[in-house]
Amino acid sequence: MGVRGLQGFVGSSCPHICTVVNFKDLAEQHRSRHPGGTPTIVVDAMCCLRYWYTPDSWICGGQWREYFSALREFVKTFTAVGIKLIFFFDGMVEQNKRDEWVKRRLKNNREIARIFHYIKSHKEQPGRNMFFIPSGLAVFTRFALKTLGQETRCSLQEADYEVASYGLQNDCLGILGEDTDYLIYDTCPYFSISELCLDSLDTVMLCREKLCQSLGLGLSDLPLLACLLGNDVIPEGMFESFRYKCLSSYTSVRENFDKKGNIILAVADHIAKVRRLHQGEKKLEEILPLGTNKALFYKGVASYLLPGQRSPWFFQKPEGVITLDKPVVSIISGPESNWEVPMCTDPESKQEVPMCTDPESGRDVPVCTDPASGRDVPMCTDPESGQDVPMCTDPESGRDVPVCTDPESGQEISLSSDPEFKQEVPMCMRSESKQKLPVGTNPEFNPEAPMFTNPEIKQEDTINTGPEMKQQVTMVSDPEILQVARAHHVQAESYLVYNILSSGEVECSNSLEDELDQALPSQAFVYRPVRQRVYSLLLGGGGGDTSACPTVKEWFVYSGNPLRHPDLVRPLQMNIPGGTPSLKLLWLSQEPGVQARRLDTLLACFDLSSSREELQAVGSPFEALCCLLIYLFVQVDTLCLEDLHAFIAQALCLQGKPTVQLVDLELDHVDPRAVQLGSLLVRGLTTLVLVNSACGFPWKTADFMPWNLFDGKLFHQKYLQSEKGCTVEVLVEQNRSRLTKFQALKSAVCRACVKENRPISSRRHWRPHHSGRWGRQESSSHRTSSGHSRSGQGQHWRDQGPGKRSGVCLTPALDIGCVFT
Repeated sequence: MGVRGLQGFVGSSCPHICTVVNFKDLAEQHRSRHPGGTPTIVVDAMCCLRYWYTPDSWICGGQWREYFSALREFVKTFTAVGIKLIFFFDGMVEQNKRDEWVKRRLKNNREIARIFHYIKSHKEQPGRNMFFIPSGLAVFTRFALKTLGQETRCSLQEADYEVASYGLQNDCLGILGEDTDYLIYDTCPYFSISELCLDSLDTVMLCREKLCQSLGLGLSDLPLLACLLGNDVIPEGMFESFRYKCLSSYTSVRENFDKKGNIILAVADHIAKVRRLHQGEKKLEEILPLGTNKALFYKGVASYLLPGQRSPWFFQKPEGVITLDKPVVSIISGPESNWEVPMCTDPESKQEVPMCTDPESGRDVPVCTDPASGRDVPMCTDPESGQDVPMCTDPESGRDVPVCTDPESGQEISLSSDPEFKQEVPMCMRSESKQKLPVGTNPEFNPEAPMFTNPEIKQEDTINTGPEMKQQVTMVSDPEILQVARAHHVQAESYLVYNILSSGEVECSNSLEDELDQALPSQAFVYRPVRQRVYSLLLGGGGGDTSACPTVKEWFVYSGNPLRHPDLVRPLQMNIPGGTPSLKLLWLSQEPGVQARRLDTLLACFDLSSSREELQAVGSPFEALCCLLIYLFVQVDTLCLEDLHAFIAQALCLQGKPTVQLVDLELDHVDPRAVQLGSLLVRGLTTLVLVNSACGFPWKTADFMPWNLFDGKLFHQKYLQSEKGCTVEVLVEQNRSRLTKFQALKSAVCRACVKENRPISSRRHWRPHHSGRWGRQESSSHRTSSGHSRSGQGQHWRDQGPGKRSGVCLTPALDIGCVFT
């Protein structure tokens, strides 16, 4: 995360950059400078998760009560000294950082494999050196902070940009995080979460001005340095040979610095020399080896420029005037030089557009991002329409030529220039593409129109999220629906809904899953049918017809998935009594009976409409949990009665246990299957967040927050007891009231599963099958015929590809009347 090698350089080679400070003192100084103002710290929450998670146990699915208490203490400590906290979470992965995201996920896979190997060898949790954050931590931390009354936001682009932008624009006390990118942004001070002592509120401030002094650079040079060293946008290997050239010609190599430290000094020295020698007389690509990576490099540098900031390394000839439909071009000097920098604004989106230089004309032209490749491509201007046209390279001439879209085939076609007039032919556009409207561009949309919101979460004032997002073609064309989804997304009230509607692309990070265990499926497949029905709801336009629904790109981590490409997942048709309601009805209507329609839709997403009676009998706060358990046991045929007992018993016993008692709980040993089951359930709770928000919040969010329903160690204890054959009375700790409730919840789940032709049997009634595995009669043949589930509504997890698991199929079977083939 951040700039390659910079964290180590600062720690070992330039320790004077780090200064110990006290937040209480800083807050008092801020109040003296800004009477009546509130000292505010912007928190990069994604950087802080592993530091906030202080419980000793992390392997069993999460100690959510302990974690919630730790967050409450964190907030309370800052509030006590009058400091306001604003938390930012990553809301999506930008395309130019997808490769880095994949690289980290694959690295996590290797770490998880080592964790399970350790568990199997030692039957205990590994040390903190192998710590892996519990599944769903980022998602549920948002809701925990909102429950604690904190302002919490979900980004519309990379979170670190929005954090840095907010800190600068609102004159904040500083940024709290752990990312060297904050040393590059020219924004408010940057404080380290890893060095924070909560008791004293001491931490370390990393000073970018002192970093510049050590490197002989100006603040505006730091983005260039970051890109030459490598970051999340620029692969580290892209300029490796250039860095070594700098090192070979560097005459001030310091023996007390390591090789990486001297490389950073050498590159910084080269940048400083270039600025002194050329004084802006040459273009950047003429003095640096940008080659074919020019567009990506400019994008990397520009990613550090906050609103209103310019880079002296973006050079433009004074006589060059660039227009997009004749807007005024801003020519603004860089902060530390008199170099002129191009600045043009798209008149529709009001956004500043990055530019590159046409090698033939010498003029700067704007660039846009190709949605298919994710790469920047130059644009030309249609002289008649004034619209900008993306360009591609003619393989014969090597020149950039505009492209158009064939209205019949829908394919892009490159157009050659007229050799006589050297004028490009304007681009064609499909008529339907004009109907795709970006968020907030409908002039008739009334932002004060009634909006269905989560009744539990206090609505905040209109949020200024910083710079406008790039205009994009969205998956739906209704701007009102997009506006509602965007608002819930930014306010961290929903999960993945806006991503699906805006880009049709979602991701889910690693879970603690044993790649060698063929008996339990990956959560990616278990919950995929639910997601597919949500896609149908969100993208189908009402009515339930999925034939015209676009596929959704899923970047989900599971065993055997190299993540070279996303899985293209088709929506599944939903069976809802009365038909599939529109999103406007679910989200905006306040008519009587709409809440019942919302619940009908939620149950249909799980394909459990027939279970409504059983779930209503259970009631709050266990209705959501029972819905999830019914779905799990219907979908996963390797779950048994003992598993159900453990899930229900831990949820009931959790209600009466203080946090300190959960902290003191000790386990006989750690079981790898129980570890995976805990993670599977928590991922189910995040799926409930998605479905509930997509359906208009029919259930209270608190009813499926893990600190109210699940504790990893407690579940593990109940699992081990259940496996030993302990009675239900022992599982519920001899509590008569819990015993009564236990029987009611178990009965509801079992009855609903029988309706789905999935009786839940005890493991003691199973017998070995194929290589010591277990099987149940007729396993899931009624759900896997033709590769579909019991109702033809989605594939069973065994039949889903490309992550279909190979090897012996585990099929549970009853002793009575078993027939094996």
